[in-house]
Amino acid sequence: MNTDHWQPSATLETLKKRAAMLAQIRDFFSARDVLEVDVPVLSQAAVCDPYIDSLTVEYRNFPEDTVQHYYLQSSPEYAMKRLLAAGSGCIYQMSKVFRNGEVGSRHNPEFTMLEWYRLGLDDQTLMDEVAALVTKVTGIEHFQRYSYRQLFLQYLNLDINTASDAKLAVKMREQIEVSGEYDRDGWLNLLMSHCIEPQLQGAVFVYHYPASQSALARLTTDADGFSVAARFELFIEGVELANGYHELTDAAEQAKRFAADQQLRSELGLQQRPLELRLVEALKQGLPDCAGVALGVDRLLMLALAKEQIAEVLPFDFSRA
Repeated sequence: MNTDHWQPSATLETLKKRAAMLAQIRDFFSARDVLEVDVPVLSQAAVCDPYIDSLTVEYRNFPEDTVQHYYLQSSPEYAMKRLLAAGSGCIYQMSKVFRNGEVGSRHNPEFTMLEWYRLGLDDQTLMDEVAALVTKVTGIEHFQRYSYRQLFLQYLNLDINTASDAKLAVKMREQIEVSGEYDRDGWLNLLMSHCIEPQLQGAVFVYHYPASQSALARLTTDADGFSVAARFELFIEGVELANGYHELTDAAEQAKRFAADQQLRSELGLQQRPLELRLVEALKQGLPDCAGVALGVDRLLMLALAKEQIAEVLPFDFSRA
């Protein structure tokens, strides 16, 4: 512990602006009659995404009792969907979430996430609302939209519907030195993050991700009849700000995807985590047709206040926690 780090990492003036912007966000949803909720950040289950590592907490009913393991949530998604299945209607939450091993200029292990769900919208119409919120907070008014496939054609002259895994690997190795081998999604992710995202200028929505990257989104078909994920991400000056889905409502498919994530975790030598099977049960009861999105609030404030480091918009960043 560095005792010299007693002072906040953000200036007091920035913290006042932060508070005003959080109030703006709440006003945005209040005007749209979206209910604010506050689901737990501690859960008996953890996200099973192989690329997100949950923080584990030891709980005891009394000091000598057997340890029970809980997990600090990386997103309020699972619990919010349980509320949706219970009939909550449109909801949002702005709260702390946690991800292990994520520290840097744009990452803090504890950060603020805004997540909301809108009944009757799909991923395409939800992009409109995301743009409206970002405009309200930052003043940005122009947003571009490209499909994932369009970007690969434009920046890499690759058609992801026809390019082989070997061709993806060759293209990646033409850009930078890469050690090791990856599966198809691994090469696509590397090409996207290293070769395309840094070139995205302004505010850009990327939609129709590959079906294999659907996460908790439902599948749809593009204009050419190919299966794609009903999912989008928003990048501003090449930095990811939001990730949204036309939400999956099929309980059997959700259970299948959870099992696939666990299998991949096993293959990668990662610890198995308890699955959130209560979400599967909630989907069996019926999740209303809806679209949802998660947005990094601290990154949004960095953008609005022209800050280069996430520490500059946090009262105390990880080094001062």
